[in-house]
Amino acid sequence: MEALSERGLTQRQQRILIAVGTVVAVLLGGFGLTAIISTLGVSTPPEQSGSADTIGLPRPAEYQAWPSLKLFAPIADRKADRAPLRAEEVFATKTLKSGKLTLKLLGRRLDDACAPAMWGGGVLAKLPETGCTQAVRGVYLSADRRYIAQYTLFNMASSEAADGFVRDMATLYRGGGWVRPLESEAASFVTDGYTEASGHAMGHYAGFVWVGRADGQEPTAKDDFVSLILGARGAEKAIYRRVVAVTGSATPPAK
Repeated sequence: MEALSERGLTQRQQRILIAVGTVVAVLLGGFGLTAIISTLGVSTPPEQSGSADTIGLPRPAEYQAWPSLKLFAPIADRKADRAPLRAEEVFATKTLKSGKLTLKLLGRRLDDACAPAMWGGGVLAKLPETGCTQAVRGVYLSADRRYIAQYTLFNMASSEAADGFVRDMATLYRGGGWVRPLESEAASFVTDGYTEASGHAMGHYAGFVWVGRADGQEPTAKDDFVSLILGARGAEKAIYRRVVAVTGSATPPAK
């Protein structure tokens, strides 16, 4: 933690970074956190006036953007990974376990266009530049009904497009728009509640994890958002499988 503090990361950013490193380590068998720190950037954009309140849709209070790692280079272009996404591929598991948390899938949805999965003029204006063709959303509720999590995956034309969109959202989410929540009768994000989110470019895909307490309150020391984030990012296993399908190996490419 001390080394991360020296890099200028806040405690919450450190927590998210460790979560990212753990995901990669679990899925790929130990890819180093040190390598991730050296290749990923963390930014905190300035506060801007927003339109979310007038639109009446929730958006996160905090957001972090993460560019694509080298291990996703084999699927940097959609031409190398032509098969369209399927909802049952990304959200294949209806129950996810992460630490002491158990997340249950409330619903999933595939759109063969990306605009229906987002709101806000700024965001919708950016989408055509990305070549985005699909959006897959899944929403989870923890077994104790304390937490809600949504994962959204966009199928874009290239790694450059995904990187740019994830980066641009660091500004746009503060006023220009955000991912639309997937509606469920069992649980939903509180419009004016506290939530956290992060965007992750993975080759030509852009994934957004969005988490919060079901009651909309800010997390306390008793709230395990790290496990919550890790659980929601279980959907990313589908992308790692696609890398394996292209390369025949889950091992990161040589530098």
